[in-house]
Amino acid sequence: MITPRRLLPSTLGGLGIAALLFPQGASAHGIVGKADLPIPVWLFSWTAAIVLVVSFVALSTLWTRPQLQREGRKRRFRMPTALARLASLAGIGLFALVLYSGFAGAQVATANFSVTFIYVIFWVGVPVASVLFGDVFRALSPWRSCARVIRWAGRKVAPASFERAPLRYPDGLGVWPAVACLIGFAWLELVYVGRDQPSTLAALSLAYFVAMLVGMGLFGVEEWEARADGFGVYFGLLSRMSVLCADEHGDIYSRRPLSGLTDMPVYPGTVALVCTVIGTTTFDGFSNGGLWRTSEPHLQSLFADLSFNQTPALELAYSVGLIFCVLLIAGVYRLGIAGVRSVSARYDTTDLSHTFAHTLAPIGFAYVVAHYFSLLIWQGQAIGYLASDPLGNGTNLFGTSSYQIDYAIISYAAIWYVQVAALVTGHVGGLALAHDRALSIYSDTHEAIRSQYWMLAVMVGFTSFGLWLLSAVGT
Repeated sequence: MITPRRLLPSTLGGLGIAALLFPQGASAHGIVGKADLPIPVWLFSWTAAIVLVVSFVALSTLWTRPQLQREGRKRRFRMPTALARLASLAGIGLFALVLYSGFAGAQVATANFSVTFIYVIFWVGVPVASVLFGDVFRALSPWRSCARVIRWAGRKVAPASFERAPLRYPDGLGVWPAVACLIGFAWLELVYVGRDQPSTLAALSLAYFVAMLVGMGLFGVEEWEARADGFGVYFGLLSRMSVLCADEHGDIYSRRPLSGLTDMPVYPGTVALVCTVIGTTTFDGFSNGGLWRTSEPHLQSLFADLSFNQTPALELAYSVGLIFCVLLIAGVYRLGIAGVRSVSARYDTTDLSHTFAHTLAPIGFAYVVAHYFSLLIWQGQAIGYLASDPLGNGTNLFGTSSYQIDYAIISYAAIWYVQVAALVTGHVGGLALAHDRALSIYSDTHEAIRSQYWMLAVMVGFTSFGLWLLSAVGT
């Protein structure tokens, strides 16, 4: 009988071996050409695996008591009310500019402000800012700001009607709407053939804005934001990794790195949320690789044989690949949790899955940085000239319309070092969180350490798979 104890090492080992045997299989989104690496890719993979194992040994030896279960907050200063309001106005203004440029501007992706802002500044830049500075999106969110203004105005006119939300958010729904939002955005970015059409992006942005206002009006601004706003939930999750945080009064605190994740509320769908972050980014790299390019035509032909036209067949093939990658990540995590449970029957699989869900957040952010770093560092420069000419009609509002992207700002080798460092650091962070949580739930230290053999296997597998996705350009 094949048990999780036997199956997990084989599965994860297979991922690691694949990373070494098939180095020409994939490339990260935003990478132009192949980097000439200073050392062989296989050496990077082995080095990363060794770093994780050494980290595990060090944690097991030196980290014998929980350190991250409490944030250890220290108050630093209070955010000025005027600055908070200015941030809200800035968020609304940027959103209005996205809509205006998308609808009224040139329908050329490289010349329109909305495309670069959404796919680079918003989708990649905000996650990085969230980890560095805390939950910045909460202050910038245009739909949150507008919903709060509507609620404030409503309470002035009819206090009884706006004192509380008319409906109660269903507990069983959890964060599944946020999961659907993230998968939908990933589908838009990676699958939909009209993804770079400015007017389409503007229309979808407006539809999302309206949906958020309706949801916040029916179920409450804070409740809807915490569970159903896909971007608010995602950016809020990443902000828990930051050393900075704020309370409801605007006071800014510092805390231990990663400690904000340990008290992360776990709702129905939370595990799916963190697996979706990793899985969708995984497909971004995988879909550019040679392995996918040899498999995708067969999937497309299968849908074409079912009487789908070429474009729908292509989108359906990529949709299958996207869902497969999300399920793959969820399956690997589930196997790891099954291994943890085999150490002690004290906790069931569902409880352990929820207990260790936060440990995947650093890995999710590591995948984001690894896959999108070059996009942010290169294409992010385009916002300099697009800000002067947001409609793409030749205006020069700030005198920067002649700026060009400087691809020499960083070398390919340096990009690779950043990507590898992000992957290794993220996985070490996940390993540290898992070890700390194990120490807090198991009374026996040796039992806690043995339970983490399985999480180490998960981390090594994810690291090897991530390096494989980054290691080569599809042919």
